[in-house]
Amino acid sequence: MSERSDLLASIANTTKDYRAGEIIAPTPEHVDRWLAQFAEDVHLPLLREIDHVLKKTYLTKDSVVGFLTNLVKSEQLAGEEPCTFWKGVRFLNIQRGGNSQREMLAMFASILERECGLKLEDCGKEPQNFLYLDDALFSGNRIKNDLRPWIKNDAPPEGRVHVVTIALHRGGQYYAKEGIEQMAREVNKRIELTWWRAVELEDTKLRTNSSDVLRPTTLSQDARVQAYVAGMRFKPVLRTPPSRGEHEFFSSEDGRALVEQTFLKAGVDIRDQCPYLNVYQRPLGNMVLETLGFGSMIVTFRNCPNNAPLALWAGDPWYPLFPRKIN
Repeated sequence: MSERSDLLASIANTTKDYRAGEIIAPTPEHVDRWLAQFAEDVHLPLLREIDHVLKKTYLTKDSVVGFLTNLVKSEQLAGEEPCTFWKGVRFLNIQRGGNSQREMLAMFASILERECGLKLEDCGKEPQNFLYLDDALFSGNRIKNDLRPWIKNDAPPEGRVHVVTIALHRGGQYYAKEGIEQMAREVNKRIELTWWRAVELEDTKLRTNSSDVLRPTTLSQDARVQAYVAGMRFKPVLRTPPSRGEHEFFSSEDGRALVEQTFLKAGVDIRDQCPYLNVYQRPLGNMVLETLGFGSMIVTFRNCPNNAPLALWAGDPWYPLFPRKIN
């Protein structure tokens, strides 16, 4: 087999459980059809880098189950008698949009019953500990908006909320933490937050140069990219090379820059092509703040976040590598 064929097969194999049971499993032909939308001269180097990155940023179902199983038994979280601890925890099912929390709670429920013989509905009768579970934290908006009415109407005067996500972005965590604590103060409640995650990613503005998300070092001279940037009120913050990021998701600075530039150009083109994208769905991923986009390369077995580059998930007429289940 050629290197190209090997890479197509490798990417399909890495992502083989993506939305399993909902859509057809990824194949080399599927990956090749996605790739064909880019300029031919970047096909092989882009395949190499995406293959490398996804091996580190794609979260399989097995890896998520492993993380949650370890968490159930974690002495740091649950103490020396974890089953006793979990019996006193109330599991929050308060997500206002999407199904990620419900699906993650169902997964956690099966693990808790296997490890402790407990059902979620039998836990937390008179709780001081609460658990908010989701697959990932990106900008922090979702958890903040989910907890707002709960804190106001249902939370006790004092309590601890354990926030559990598989992936956590530091900028989003800071934004959510500040907002949640402010909400609690406004209603005279004391809510203590603890955070648990399998992987923590750097995305803060102050650490742009060591970030784990896509942050271009230069702006393409492509006319459409230039026009998009010219229309921004605030010019984008550019990364100073070289850096593979804190987690070294990328194989090299050159590999990283290739993905950043290729996805930026594609994202601008996709915004011109796709009529259903709102203003916040920026070339490198959904972001309320005016930037080039959030830029996360995290994808889970259950869905691709809209905070990932448009080139990975946008649809009709673009052909997505990860067809996205929308809320």
